[in-house]
Amino acid sequence: MDKRPIGIFDSGLGGLTCVPYLRQALPREKFIYFGDTARTPYGSKDPSTIRAFSAQIAEFLVQHQVKMIVIACNTVSSICLEDLQQRFPQVPIVGIIEPAAQAIADTCVKGSSVAIIGTKVTVKSRVYENLLKELKPELCLHAKACPAFVPLIEEGIIENEIMDLTIKHYLDDFLQESQADTLVLGCTHYPLIRKNIDRLYPDLRIINPSREIVKSVVAQLEEHDLLSPGNSDFENIFYASDLSENFVNMINRIFADENFRVEFRSVDPDARKTPLE
Repeated sequence: MDKRPIGIFDSGLGGLTCVPYLRQALPREKFIYFGDTARTPYGSKDPSTIRAFSAQIAEFLVQHQVKMIVIACNTVSSICLEDLQQRFPQVPIVGIIEPAAQAIADTCVKGSSVAIIGTKVTVKSRVYENLLKELKPELCLHAKACPAFVPLIEEGIIENEIMDLTIKHYLDDFLQESQADTLVLGCTHYPLIRKNIDRLYPDLRIINPSREIVKSVVAQLEEHDLLSPGNSDFENIFYASDLSENFVNMINRIFADENFRVEFRSVDPDARKTPLE
């Protein structure tokens, strides 16, 4: 049993979409979330830059005594998971892609056409395709980068015509050409536009990695005897490298119907040589 909080991080506010599912499955746990909102999006950056930023954030969370780290970012998971696990062997680190790939393999029937959307880095890594070729090689896989989604979501441009037109720009021809029956939201920002996608493409089956990661988190906590007894006085803390109005508004939007006490804190990524110390 362990009262320490669980650390979660993302390139911005997208990883917040994992938190309600984790809270539902783990109501006794407390969380430290870090969104690198000052340096988002990661999905079009050089992999070496993403590795450096991710190592800084993981170090920050370890210094804050988290008992495990959840990488709530497909981009980071696609290229940094093994590196972070080697750098910080003292804490279990869970990525978001393997649980999602397992859910796809478990629920899609032979011959299913699966469309994967994500950032440029995630799509270029082909990590989803490589995992699924091992887990279920009979699936038909298609992938497309949708780089404009994250900046629009980070700006709160969601429930309007601009977002709908952007979704149609990326997905109309892609879904028609692939004849996809299943769409994988391969970025944790994308569940925030799921209602738009459901409305525009009502026949698509959606797989949401933000939900699928829960099983892996619970399994790691149980394996390492890290489940909380539930009597911690620790407050949930949400850090951001740019504590913008958009970040706070998105948290309030996601947790509007929940009794979820949160303390907000800002960390300046340019304040020191090691930005997030």
